[in-house]
Amino acid sequence: MQIGIFTGVTDESIGPADLARAVEDRGFESLFVAEHTHIPVTVTTPYPGGDEIPHDYHRNLDPFVTLSFAAAATQRLRIGTAVTLVVQRDPIILAKEVASLDLASGGRFELGVGVGWLREEMRNHGTDPRTRVALQRERLLAMTNIWTHRQAEFHGDFVDFDPLYSWPKPVQQPRPPVWLGGWGPSTHQRILDHADGWLAPVGLPLDELARGIHELQALADRHGRAPVPVIATLFQPQRHQLQYLAELGIHRTLLGIVPVLPHDAALHELDRLAEVSFGPHR
Repeated sequence: MQIGIFTGVTDESIGPADLARAVEDRGFESLFVAEHTHIPVTVTTPYPGGDEIPHDYHRNLDPFVTLSFAAAATQRLRIGTAVTLVVQRDPIILAKEVASLDLASGGRFELGVGVGWLREEMRNHGTDPRTRVALQRERLLAMTNIWTHRQAEFHGDFVDFDPLYSWPKPVQQPRPPVWLGGWGPSTHQRILDHADGWLAPVGLPLDELARGIHELQALADRHGRAPVPVIATLFQPQRHQLQYLAELGIHRTLLGIVPVLPHDAALHELDRLAEVSFGPHR
């Protein structure tokens, strides 16, 4: 099982280059970052965490800018999004961003995607929340077409373009890994349809995660598919939890740093997480 770090990066946190170097230097395999383009002033959508929307959500750096600095500052670190809000982004531009970052990083980028929960944020991008699941699917299929064809075209209900040229193509073919976030049977069906793995929800109890993995793999087996890789996320991890996830066959566990931390505090927290993950004599 690989172990990485998940966090936001803001104007108040450790910078992306320093963060990425520190993550790699401590032996972690990957760095995944979050996205919100903005937080509307007036919000009626309930926050999934149950309280007020966290302060950090207002201040996220663009994830592709963040990860560009992270890639330039490191040699081996896998970099990814958890998650890119595909329904709030133009698919032709996003395909270009993903391919460019994958090329510039030497094939180290991974695309975590989700349909999002904040209805007001979506509407400000011209997205109808009621159709966001179908919209995400079409945009992912259209981007894959761009990444894998010399002349790409797509004609759907939400995405429509005539043949076009777009370079660069990603280093990873047919595309960088696409991790679909979500929970439940519809999520599992969508993973098999247009993604490569499951990005399990943050905060999901481990017994529910185990049940979800069993259901996902059973569905894949019924469709004659290989086992689907899974990413889990832990906050305040304990060693026995990491051992349990490894026994479940998890591909990668991300250790969350939330809220974001300034430079020195972030380095201290990474030291603590490295000791939990790899022991005091790593």
